[in-house]
Amino acid sequence: MTDHTVKKNPASIPHSIWHADDLRCAEKEAADSLGITLFELMQRAGEAAFNVARAAYPAASHWLILCGHGNNGGDGYVVARLAVAAGLRVTLLVLESDRPLPEEAAAAREAWLNAGGVIHAADIVWPDDIDVIVDGLLGTGLRSAPRENVAALIKHANAHIAPVVALDIPSGLVAQTGAIPGVAIEAEHTVTFIALKPGLLTGKARDVVGVLHHNALGLESWLAGQETHVSRCDASQLSGWLPPRRPTSHKGDHGKLVIVGGDRGTAGAIRMTGEAALRSGAGLVRVLTRSENIPPIITARPELMVHELTPQTLEESLEWADVVVIGPGLGQHSWGKQALQKVENFRKPMLWDADALNLLAINPDTRHNRILTPHPGEAARLLNCSVAEIESDRLLSAQRLVKRYGGVVVLKGAGTVVASENALGIIDAGNAGMASGGMGDVLSGIIGALLGQKLLLYDAACAGCVAHGAAADRLAARYGTRGMLATDLFGTLRRVVNPDVIDVEND
Repeated sequence: MTDHTVKKNPASIPHSIWHADDLRCAEKEAADSLGITLFELMQRAGEAAFNVARAAYPAASHWLILCGHGNNGGDGYVVARLAVAAGLRVTLLVLESDRPLPEEAAAAREAWLNAGGVIHAADIVWPDDIDVIVDGLLGTGLRSAPRENVAALIKHANAHIAPVVALDIPSGLVAQTGAIPGVAIEAEHTVTFIALKPGLLTGKARDVVGVLHHNALGLESWLAGQETHVSRCDASQLSGWLPPRRPTSHKGDHGKLVIVGGDRGTAGAIRMTGEAALRSGAGLVRVLTRSENIPPIITARPELMVHELTPQTLEESLEWADVVVIGPGLGQHSWGKQALQKVENFRKPMLWDADALNLLAINPDTRHNRILTPHPGEAARLLNCSVAEIESDRLLSAQRLVKRYGGVVVLKGAGTVVASENALGIIDAGNAGMASGGMGDVLSGIIGALLGQKLLLYDAACAGCVAHGAAADRLAARYGTRGMLATDLFGTLRRVVNPDVIDVEND
């Protein structure tokens, strides 16, 4: 059965992520501390990439290797030399420059020539029988669109039938942000070295990275002693957030959640949020909505306690609740505005989504007991900028939202970013099937339920996003991504939020 989820070599992928600029500075410090030269690190990088490419394409006999004028190209020279030593045919193309090569890249080039290797100009006609393309054009220092001659090579590689293995990062992808300011290599495999960079996991990364591999190049002990400021969050961590329940626990121990929303025509949104909360383990869930929504919601999910939203029911519910979620289907008319004005002074944990965010953009305030869950369009309204500006640097955008509005921010998208004043995480779960209506409503219910189960705001946001994505990944692995509905997640979600249970069958 085809696996439609994002693929990785999970045993090799760390949970720490380095800022790209910090990593470039740290590389030499790490090598010096372990008595290793930068040339030795380059040798190790080339060997790691060669081994991945050889394992992925064992029948490939003619490799095309594209080398730029930097250390990424130096890695390519090492791969080329190892491939020839293994009896493979190699055609190596080089983008020349007036600038001198870095010392270690120059040594790698010299070793290639000494081994009888030939260097071809980048504009030659490509041979007809290329089986694999190795991308060593641009490394992690890229800030802007590739120059025209580099872009032409990238387009040629993308149009070719042969698969591409990228060295460290697909050329054209910005290592810090995941933005693609021009064109980028569309790799089947990416072998990243030393540490993860944010741009491999968010922004446009999933369109171009392919299967992600990681190799620390023998620097594991040094890396373990360093502090990083960005974390990768995935399903392997769910058991830490969601331990088994005490046998004597009761519904009051697992959170009393109030969900406010569902203006006329949006009963579905508030119903999905409510059921998602129940499926994520909330003890008691009360929904406040329009009176006409009550019968269909109770019919669909009788475990929800559904009431008409009035000033009195809202006041009573805020007294009763441990957590409030407001926004799904709320609307931006007086009905929703009045509810939000009452909820904004709630002192316990709360989550604002959808129209609550649009209303917040009109009347900004700062709260430290609140999670905001904007998609890029809502984030752009909250920061009074364009969606393109949000997407050009998702980590920075999330941090700007925290600075402006307080609390925790979940900037949704492929590679969702979770930010607080002191922490930053990238969610490594989920797939393109989630690009459908109602998914955000489900996420709000999940996170709200976890807040009620005593998780801190940042942990509830990370765990909720991972559970949401992992539930969708289970569905995608079985059925594919196209046609996935938000309510389809409820079955797999229940399994995901019980990580202590051993799988006995597929969902």
